[in-house]
Amino acid sequence: MKRFLLIVILFCFSFQFQSQTDSIFIRKIYDEALLRGKAYEDLRQLCKDVGPRLSGSSEAQMAVEWSERKMKSYNFDKVYLQEIKVPHWERGTKESAWLRTKKGDLIKLHILALGGSIGTDGLLTDEVVEFTSLEQLKEAKKSQVEGKIVFLNQPMDAAQIQTFKAYGLCYGIRGNGAVEAGKLGAKAVVIRSLGMPIDDHPHTGTMHYEENITRIPAGALSTKDADLLSETLKKDKVELVLEMDCRVFPDAVSYNVIGEMTGSKYPNEIITFGGHLDSWDAGEGAHDDGAGVIHCLEALRIMKELKYKPEHTLRVVFFMNEENGNMGGKTYATWVKEKGEKHIAALESDRGGFAPRGFGVDGSDAHLKFLQSLASNFTQYDLHVFEKGYGGVDIGPLKESFPGIALFGFVPDSQRYFDFHHAASDVFESVNKRELELGAAGIAGFIYLLDTKFK
Repeated sequence: MKRFLLIVILFCFSFQFQSQTDSIFIRKIYDEALLRGKAYEDLRQLCKDVGPRLSGSSEAQMAVEWSERKMKSYNFDKVYLQEIKVPHWERGTKESAWLRTKKGDLIKLHILALGGSIGTDGLLTDEVVEFTSLEQLKEAKKSQVEGKIVFLNQPMDAAQIQTFKAYGLCYGIRGNGAVEAGKLGAKAVVIRSLGMPIDDHPHTGTMHYEENITRIPAGALSTKDADLLSETLKKDKVELVLEMDCRVFPDAVSYNVIGEMTGSKYPNEIITFGGHLDSWDAGEGAHDDGAGVIHCLEALRIMKELKYKPEHTLRVVFFMNEENGNMGGKTYATWVKEKGEKHIAALESDRGGFAPRGFGVDGSDAHLKFLQSLASNFTQYDLHVFEKGYGGVDIGPLKESFPGIALFGFVPDSQRYFDFHHAASDVFESVNKRELELGAAGIAGFIYLLDTKFK
């Protein structure tokens, strides 16, 4: 009996000691991020010295070079590039659009071509027909649409508390609008931008075509101009005048940028974390996903600065081409599987640089239970979301290479994300320094707990 009690006492003491050790180290992580952090300046350099980073562009190549040099400057154990092939699409000269009333009056509109769209081959002018959802368009008769410009005017649902749910509910008008309009003989399609505020900033984003369906130009109007067009259509017939000079080039060579701290106990067991280095070309990709890659860069820098010795190999990956193909994520998942590596978990930050709220997990009930067991470590840092969720586009392909892997997603506050998403307003100045630093610290603390506790 005495021996049993002694074992219980030793276990409790060991558990309490480990808890205190975890608390002290996580506090050190936050102090480093908030008092001596590099995240904000690194994000400034990426946004201002490199700029927008559309796959296949010269800016994307400069971003690769900047990232490799930055990782080496932080003395990570390994820094290297993984070659990939990426799509290369350019919007060409700036798009133009006008609303022409029945009287002939012209009103200039704010428009961006959707990523992957074909051009208009000069000015394109036709009558507009409005639909309030993709489903309504699918139910239309060909006689309603043929030879006209389809206007898909579905707003994001403001009643949704989680703005990513609102985005998902209307994503179809962007992703599939050109296909459904093309089936009915439309000349072009314009959509209401997928953004919450009513403003003059159109939001771009990827769309797709299907074989055997005529390809038509596709663009996005600002939410303010979408409201204007809709109100004008209530009074009379309206024409749109469009010009888009989009071009598709052969696939280009690019790279994922990778930095590592080698595991001391299990060097061939990998914890991957990162975001995507590419962005759309309208803004600077500050929130999407400059903040995400900088979060993860800073997390590994902090580990190195604190002289942490990881049990597993900690690998930060700046993925290329999430926005219009995900070739970085797909190629990485296949490559590491072929190398014979063991991947035990992955984390992605791709929801902006806003105040951290917690983490979600795409995994089993056991993975969820593990995630929830970490919550007490972050109570004093105002993190409260530890629930089933989504990992991320870049790390998603790892599920095929490593069935059963736990994929974690960083969850910041989402309320302002779609003010900036894929728009010209997504610039460095839109990111708050302290919120960015808190996000990096939260991710660093989470990676530390993954390394020490996840089995």
